[in-house]
Amino acid sequence: MATIMDGKALAAEIDKTTTVRIQRLADQGIVPGLVVILVGDDPASKIYVRNKERRAKKMKINSIVRNLPDTISEADLIKIIQTYNENPTIHAILVQLPLPAHINEFNVTNAIAPEKDADGFHPTNIGKLVINHTEKTPIACTPQGIMSIFNAYHIDLDGKKAVVVGRSTIVGKPMAALLVNANATVTVAHSHTHNLSQLTREADILVVAVGIAKYIKEADVKSDAVVIDVGMDRDVNGKLVGDVDFAEVERKASYITPVPKGVGPMTITTLISQTVALAEWSSEKNG
Repeated sequence: MATIMDGKALAAEIDKTTTVRIQRLADQGIVPGLVVILVGDDPASKIYVRNKERRAKKMKINSIVRNLPDTISEADLIKIIQTYNENPTIHAILVQLPLPAHINEFNVTNAIAPEKDADGFHPTNIGKLVINHTEKTPIACTPQGIMSIFNAYHIDLDGKKAVVVGRSTIVGKPMAALLVNANATVTVAHSHTHNLSQLTREADILVVAVGIAKYIKEADVKSDAVVIDVGMDRDVNGKLVGDVDFAEVERKASYITPVPKGVGPMTITTLISQTVALAEWSSEKNG
């Protein structure tokens, strides 16, 4: 049976360290400021934003949520972002994805100042990640949270064969870059990949982010693999499950993240920690 990697407990430990950092900033008269911009009424996005807001307020961060109608123009959205770029009390800006079809996500992401990029999606920050020049650089929160899980459970990535199933800019691509930077040998699989199961069965490290409930089965996993499940899906009964069939794969893996209480809590904790880091870096720059 696999060791279950408890993201919720790890997140709580990281939050303790983050709280100390927040107090140090408070002693300097600085309150980390995070603004989350939500366009439209996507139900999943609203849940994510609400969870982020709750955690931020609990951690005594200045959290602002801007709810905007899905009819807003791209130009007007970018103007709003620019006002926060110029606001010295706001250290981190996050635009919740996905955006309505008439708004270009790249243009919006590119409008966020790189030094206020809470999600780590700005092209400048993605470029620094790819070339492994990440000092004082924000990194996509879910992959960064996963790296914290690997570190906490002493998972050695050096030389290991890693397979990332999913190629999104939110998880798959930055996850692959982080694994490469950690000296893993990385394959990125996706909807056009042939013989996917053959690939996943060879992985020492398997990260799954496809958005399909229980997509990865026991037969798709190598014995004693480390399995990271990024999925947040609903099964036929409405129960929250992951992209990995946990009951099956737990019997075969050496380590596995559950859903819930696995990667999800680490994503939000990493967002808060990164917001604090952006405030710290800003203080150093302007101090």
